[in-house]
Amino acid sequence: MDSSNTHAVLAAMLAPAFFLTATASLLLSANNRLARIIDRARTLLRELGGIEDDVERALYERRVALQRLRSLTILRAGQLLYVAISCFVGTSLAVAVDTFTGHRLGSLPIWLAAIGVLAMFAASILLARESTLAVTAINEEMDHRPLQRRTGGS
Repeated sequence: MDSSNTHAVLAAMLAPAFFLTATASLLLSANNRLARIIDRARTLLRELGGIEDDVERALYERRVALQRLRSLTILRAGQLLYVAISCFVGTSLAVAVDTFTGHRLGSLPIWLAAIGVLAMFAASILLARESTLAVTAINEEMDHRPLQRRTGGS
């Protein structure tokens, strides 16, 4: 294989590598967000166990439900980001196989790259949705602070 062909292959493999890096960064962010959501849900569930007031209990149940929605949204985004990573790796491998082995894979690298980009796009929309849910959750908590619990003679 001549030098110019090698450079063309490396250039063709570079674009998926950039997408792979961006996707990995989004995945790291999504996993960190999921950990914070889980921590918050656990705290709410602990607090919910000690609430006897029906109004306050309903408020905490809504908060838990919102955390559940957030966690499912992040889960779906993470799954899509893993699909994107797989597609971008597949794109690079398909380009290499197509070039170095002589097997003609046709438009497979293009399809893999397109699916990867679409998965990344869909995940980004879900991450934006989860950000909106996070702001909704904090605004709701600021607007409806827990009722003062009555203890003993207070």
